Amino acid sequence: MTTYDDRASLTDLTAVVERVRGSVEDVIEGKPEVVRLSLTVLLAEGHLLIEDVPGVGKTMLAKALARSIDCSVQRIQFTPDLLPSDITGVSIWDQQRRDFEFKPGAIFAQVVIGDEINRASPKTQSALLESMEERQVTIDGTTYELPSPFMVVATQNPVEMEGTYPLPEAQRDRFMARVSVGYPSAEAELQMLDVHGGVSPLEDLQPVAHAHEILKLIEAVRAVHVAEPVRRYVVELVAATRTHPELRLGASPRATLHLLRAAKASAALNGREYALPDDVQALAVAVLAHRLLPTAQAQLNRRTAEQVVQEILQRTPVPAAAPRQNGIGVGRGGPRYGQQPPRRL
Repeated sequence: MTTYDDRASLTDLTAVVERVRGSVEDVIEGKPEVVRLSLTVLLAEGHLLIEDVPGVGKTMLAKALARSIDCSVQRIQFTPDLLPSDITGVSIWDQQRRDFEFKPGAIFAQVVIGDEINRASPKTQSALLESMEERQVTIDGTTYELPSPFMVVATQNPVEMEGTYPLPEAQRDRFMARVSVGYPSAEAELQMLDVHGGVSPLEDLQPVAHAHEILKLIEAVRAVHVAEPVRRYVVELVAATRTHPELRLGASPRATLHLLRAAKASAALNGREYALPDDVQALAVAVLAHRLLPTAQAQLNRRTAEQVVQEILQRTPVPAAAPRQNGIGVGRGGPRYGQQPPRRL
């Protein structure tokens, strides 16, 4: 349960989120919902997959988020000839010491940007599996811990494009959420011409938050309360994907955990110390859709995984307002379900 001190710390760290949000939005014009989802994944200790056509700012978003935080950053350009050891590292024989010396790979950073991840072979893509789930790397029988916080922000082009390899199910399942940047509005594109026409705004972007501040935010998100009806609602949504007739692969238990963590982060971004079903509904498509595999018949009918998740959201009963538990309410609505009105971060 969140204590008074936890709530005070959440208020004190509001400025940190605002600084990071403002810094990223200075680079990514007219996409506040995409920036918010990126921050939600960061605070929920997840990994983000950005999928869209070339030229819409996928890598720009990843770089802006990484440069806004004063932490170690590594960028990996995924190509067909990239080797797993280029990512994880390799042991090299040292003639002077007459022993093997480990040379860390690009994965040893707090924010790892994987550009066009689906242009590498499945063997190279699999090099990320251990690090993304267990936050460690095992080389030659020795396990190396990765720094904290640790986040992988990967971009990929649609599978239909030339020279791409579809991500395996195990890889997609390790990404907490998938987001599409999309084309900007006419006004945002016109403003982009003024801002980006001369020099890239990334050149002037300076860190506005420290890694230890992000760790404090993550601790505050962990303390967000999720009542039993909301937890049961999350489980019912995920379970519905496993029995849906238009899906041949539903969401995993890892997806259930990711959806819960993302809902807690969303509640914190809204200034609440308790999660609502609204937080779950707002994130269900981004967290679940990329893990699902439609049946052949559904594909023939041009049904997408996003549409199936929306249908499940409409059919699954939403928990009604419940009595307060230790001063924390449950259900839909506003301040009447909690002790204090929301403070949007």
